[in-house]
Order: sequence, then structure tokens, then C-alpha cells
Amino acid sequence: MESVQITLLLLVFLMMATLMFLRKLPAIIALPIMAFLIPITAGVAVDDTIQYVLGLGATRLSEAYTIAIFGSMLSILLQKTRVAESFIKIGAELSGDKHWAIALIMLILIALLFTTLGGLGAIIMTATVVLPILVSAGIGPVTTAGIFLIGLSMGGALNPGNWAVYITVLGLTVDEVRIFALFMFGITFIAALVYISIQLYRDGHDIKFRKIISWSIIVIAVIALITITYQSLPIEQKDNVNNILTYAVILLKWLTGIIIAILFVAALLRLFRKEKDSKPHWISYFTPVIPLFLILVLDINFIAAFIVGLIYGFLSTYRKNSLNIFVRSMLEGGAVVMPAVALML
Repeated sequence: MESVQITLLLLVFLMMATLMFLRKLPAIIALPIMAFLIPITAGVAVDDTIQYVLGLGATRLSEAYTIAIFGSMLSILLQKTRVAESFIKIGAELSGDKHWAIALIMLILIALLFTTLGGLGAIIMTATVVLPILVSAGIGPVTTAGIFLIGLSMGGALNPGNWAVYITVLGLTVDEVRIFALFMFGITFIAALVYISIQLYRDGHDIKFRKIISWSIIVIAVIALITITYQSLPIEQKDNVNNILTYAVILLKWLTGIIIAILFVAALLRLFRKEKDSKPHWISYFTPVIPLFLILVLDINFIAAFIVGLIYGFLSTYRKNSLNIFVRSMLEGGAVVMPAVALML
């Protein structure tokens, strides 16, 4: 009997997955059908399936999709105030005509933006700014596309909205997800540097591999030396090191809090200026990273961190009609993320 149920469960899954893959059935229809058929196949009564699986089950990811909605609001605000677009353009100007430098800076800026940005609209908006800049700098189309996609993935690894899904579905803690996300970010960043170097060389640009390899070896050697030294210490000295690290973390938290407080004061002082620049003020460029640092360093609740980011984004970009832009960003942010929310439901 169990083997029959397992076979039927696999058939239901494979059938729906195939229909979605062939684009015969959208995911928003296929997932509810699977949610109904799988428990029925497993022997759950129809009324229990409707009441508990479909009914109460829709609320199990409530925290995840609430975070997604707030994250989308901040994403739309960054787009409407042109902070994201200006952020990328300034990075391109600073890098000059050095191909490796401009590729690296664009990668970092894309990753930083997508720690907060999300949704197809944000991807299209960022791509329309980044891709022409990279291509006009003489970087090949394949290299350009790779830089954008890798940067998107790197930022997604540190995006709190993505963390919320894993925490809720897999029952993980924030610390567990944080460590894994930072580890994946580091690996992806190293892979990105290798990709950029090789692709730019294939595009015909002069890449100083010796310098890159030398610096890479130095960094790896320093990390290895620190790790080996720490592991070889006696338990008493390890405890002393751990105490120092604890104080360092506390100091980092205080510094982060002070910096964020200073930025808020600067944003508030800007409100009293009679003339507001049409271009985003320099303090507005911190908007994407404020929620990230609140979560990573200060252990602030995800939703609260995004609310603080929204308030800071509103204050730091304030000008005529800013309130209307802010309200529209909140409404459109909810609308943009509704497909993902519907899938979670």
C-alpha cells in the first residue's frame, strides 16, 4: 500500500512539474492542485485537506510574504526616486576606463542593490542601466550578462526577503541562515573574480593575471595563517580570543547604530533646506544597505528593518511630491510582489 502511495505521489509531482515546464499550466494553478492531490493521495480526508492544508496552510508563510511585500515597497521606492539608477552610474564614472575595475565595481553595486531590490521590475530597471554601461566600456556581451547574473545571485544570497522563506519553511534560525548566506556570498564572489578575469582576457583586454593571482594568494595565506594559529592555541587562549571577538562584535554593533543614527540626523536636517536637488542626495545611497546592516549586525526583526529602510529612504530623498511617490511605492510594491505572494499562499 505504501509503495502505491509513494508511486502516486511521484506521479502527481512529475505530472505537474512537466506541465509547468512545458508551459501548459502556470505555477499559480499547478501548486494548489498539488497541495490538494498530494494529501489526498497520502490518505488524508477531503474535508481535512480543505480545512487544514488549503485553509490553515495558506497562513504558514505569513511572515515570509509580509517581508516580501515590505521589501518590494523599498525596491519600488529606490526605483522611483532614481537612487538605484544614479548609484550604478556613479560607480561607472568612478571606475573610468579600466575594464577589470569597472566590471568589479558593477558587480559589487549590483550585489549591493539586490540585497534589497527584488522582482522582475527591479531586474529590468537595473539591467537597462548596467548593461549599456558595461557594453559601452568595451566589455563583451557574454561577460556583461554573466556579471549581471552573478551580481544578482550574490545580492540575493544576502537578501533578507529570501532568508525569510528559508527560516519559515525549513525551521532554521537567523544565525544559521546568516552563516550559510555569508559563506555562499564569499564563494560566489571568488568565482565571480575568476569569471571576470578569464572573460575579459577572452574579450581581448589586458588582464594582469600575475597581480591578481599574487593578491589572491596573499589573502588566502593570511586567512589560512589566522585559522591555523587560532586552532593551535590552548583552550585558555582561545577563550581570550573569543572574548576579544565578543567585544569587537559589541563595538561593531555600537558603531553601526551610531552611523545609522548620524545618517538619520543628516536626512532630517536635509528636510529644512529650502531647495531640494532633483538628483538623489549622497545620503540616499545608503538606503539599500540600511536594512541589511540592521539585520546582519544589530539582529533587528526583518519587517522592522525594512520599515526603517522605508522611512530613511523617504527622508533622504525628500522633495516636492515625495509623499505621493512614497504612497505609490507602497501600493505598487504590494502589487509587484503579488505573484510571489500568491505562490506562497
